[in-house]
Amino acid sequence: MPQTHKSAFIDSRYASPIVAQIAGFLAHIGLKTEPARLQEPTFLDGVHISHGNLLIDEAALTYPGDLLHEAGHLAVTPAERRGQLHHHAGGDPGEEMAAIAWSYAAALHSGVDPRVVFHSGGYGGGQAILENFTGGRYFGVPLLEWFGLTVDIKNATLLSVPPYPHMVKWLRD
Repeated sequence: MPQTHKSAFIDSRYASPIVAQIAGFLAHIGLKTEPARLQEPTFLDGVHISHGNLLIDEAALTYPGDLLHEAGHLAVTPAERRGQLHHHAGGDPGEEMAAIAWSYAAALHSGVDPRVVFHSGGYGGGQAILENFTGGRYFGVPLLEWFGLTVDIKNATLLSVPPYPHMVKWLRD
């Protein structure tokens, strides 16, 4: 997939430029978002998974980068289960690592600074994750590769495609 400039991803339903950029990218890859007023507490402030879609309450959204992380959960979930995800994406540690790796690649591709995703209020160590990923020390990538979404450096050479963080496709079948 060629690199895309962030201006190509804009969802005008959102007032915040970063939220509009992220939501535009998600629409581009086939994930749906909806502006919403969330009345009940959510796992992450201002974002809620509803039957495979992301509901976004901009007024309550503390960290816009959380949208890419939650989208990562949707992306790594098999298509036949994606629409069944409601309230939270589950607690599978492997899918959590894959969602983190996916969100890093998505940030780079969509032109979002990865510091927006790996912020101080998340992951219990967002800065450490960011330092590892920017240093090429990735985790979760073997699962992304197994899901058919990317390839590691060895297989990239064999297949003549760029390695992770380049993604071969964004959604798991």
